[in-house]
Amino acid sequence: MSTATSPRNAHLYDDLGAIYDQTVEFVANEVIPHGDLWEEAGMVPRDVLKRMGGLGMFGLRVPVEHGGLGLGMVASAAFSEALGTSTYGGFEATVLVHTDMALPHLVNSGTPAQLERWLPPILTGETILSIGVTEPDAGSDVAGLRSRATRDGDGWRINGRKTFITNAVHGDLVIVAARTSPDERYGISMFLVPTDTPGFTVTSKLDKHGWRCSDTAELALDDVWVPDDALLGTLHRGFHETMRNFQNERMVLVGMGVGAAQVALDLTTSYCADRKAFGGHLSDLGAIRQRLAMRQAEVDAVRASMYHAAWLGDRGIDNVREMSGVKALGAEVVNRVMYDCLQFHGGMGYMRESTIERMTRDARILPIGGGATEVMLEEVAKRSFG
Repeated sequence: MSTATSPRNAHLYDDLGAIYDQTVEFVANEVIPHGDLWEEAGMVPRDVLKRMGGLGMFGLRVPVEHGGLGLGMVASAAFSEALGTSTYGGFEATVLVHTDMALPHLVNSGTPAQLERWLPPILTGETILSIGVTEPDAGSDVAGLRSRATRDGDGWRINGRKTFITNAVHGDLVIVAARTSPDERYGISMFLVPTDTPGFTVTSKLDKHGWRCSDTAELALDDVWVPDDALLGTLHRGFHETMRNFQNERMVLVGMGVGAAQVALDLTTSYCADRKAFGGHLSDLGAIRQRLAMRQAEVDAVRASMYHAAWLGDRGIDNVREMSGVKALGAEVVNRVMYDCLQFHGGMGYMRESTIERMTRDARILPIGGGATEVMLEEVAKRSFG
């Protein structure tokens, strides 16, 4: 497995290399030995998340004046790729929803009072975040959501349903998107809703194909009342504020996929070198060697494209086309890698006890979540061909 200090990734130097290495070391010692138990439990223990918070892992993108490191998208790319080496997609999703899918909304749009109240426990892992956007009838089409927030005294009354919400079963604070202007397609606002608020209910803990150790919920919000200071950002501008973070969300999904794909290739290369067959080893067969070589080349290309798109974002350059493209390509490449790696493990690869079997299941969500491949390709097409 390549390391952060390798010259093969020019973006991972100095502090970023240290962040990558520290994260890889953490998952090797604190995650991989226990991941199977977490898969059975359907959750990542809170004490593990608190240890990550204690190491400063939750504050990479938080400004220095608020207790973070004040780093940019390249740091998130490195962090997500390092997390991907855990081989447990559910663990990676649990962390990245907290740090890179939900937290940026608060950092970008929070008032000084909101930041003072919420950031300290979020950075330590005492408070775990989730982002409540997806609904039964509104996935990639965020503007189609139906949840409503209406004025009620000195606050808001929220009603609606959410689904596929990671961290909402065992988490503490959900950033909820709700329609506040019924007559405007994009008239959506964001609200900070603690999970112990009356009327907030987890109606179902979802049973997923992969990401088994992340908790994923269906939610009901029935007359949930929140005060005015729960409004996050500008009224009716929640859609645009959500779009602002989508490139980061797409990037970290690719990052965790790239990290996992590299581990899968390394595991399979080692397995094929050891597995005796046809008077030699599987790695002696040209068809297998060349297939693995092509998959390695694809992973290298996706990795480089991801860091380039992140580099553009850190310089304030519009990177929607580049990040949408790398999300579309990267998710498909990761799944091709997993397919071939399972194939070359033979019957053992099909067994539940096999690492590659779990990784293959975990990878399947990547072309769906955070913007389906088809939606991403439309974003590329609009910006390339008009």
